Amino acid sequence: MSDSPVITIDGPSASGKGTVAARVARALGFHFLDSGALYRLTALAALKAGVALDDEAGVAKLAAALPARFDGGAVWLGDENVTDAIRAEAVGEGASKVAALPAVRAALLERQRAYRQAPGLVADGRDMGTVIFPDAVAKVYLTASAEARAERRYKQLIEKGNSASLPALVADMQARDARDATRAVAPLKPAPDALLLDTTHMDIESAVQAVLAHYRRKSGM
Repeated sequence: MSDSPVITIDGPSASGKGTVAARVARALGFHFLDSGALYRLTALAALKAGVALDDEAGVAKLAAALPARFDGGAVWLGDENVTDAIRAEAVGEGASKVAALPAVRAALLERQRAYRQAPGLVADGRDMGTVIFPDAVAKVYLTASAEARAERRYKQLIEKGNSASLPALVADMQARDARDATRAVAPLKPAPDALLLDTTHMDIESAVQAVLAHYRRKSGM
C-alpha cells in the first residue's frame, strides 16, 4: 500500500457515513471512495445481465470486469448514468446479498485499494477499517438506531417522489444489519481501534467535525 493517509468510515446502511465521508474528504482535499457503490453497481450489473444474485462465480466475474467510473458525483456503468438507479431499494438489498459472497469481495479488493492516492483518501463502507485499509491512520465506526436510519431513508425516498413504508424500512434495516454482521467474510463490525460515533441524535456537521478532530489527533496535526 502507498504512504498516503487513509481515513475509514464504516457502519450500517443509512448511518450517514457516505455523507460524512464525502464532506470530510472535501474539507481535507482528499480522494473519496464510496465502496458501497461498487457493490451496488455489481448487484445492478447482475440484475441487468440476468445473473442470479446467489451465483457466486457469475457475480464475481461481473465484479472483476465492472465498467464502473465515478465522475463529478455521478456514477456510471459503461455508458449509462446509474447514479439514481443504484440507490433503489432492490439494488441496495441485492448489494447486501452479493457482498456476502467471498469471490465477489475478492474481486473488488484491489479495485478499492487502488483509490489510495496522494494527498489522501476517505473511504466509507462496511469493512474499510477491518479488511481493505487495516493500516488507516484514523478509523471511525458510524452508527445509529435502526429506527433513526429507517426514518432518514424514508425521507430520502419521499423527497424523490417514491412511495415507502416506514415499518417495512425498519424491518429491512434490521434484516440487512443481521445479514451484514453475521456473514462469514468481512462481517460488519468496528475495528478494535475505531472511534465509535452514534449519530442517532447528531447532525451531519457535528459528525463531520468529530471525524476531523479524530483524524487530527491520530495524525498528530
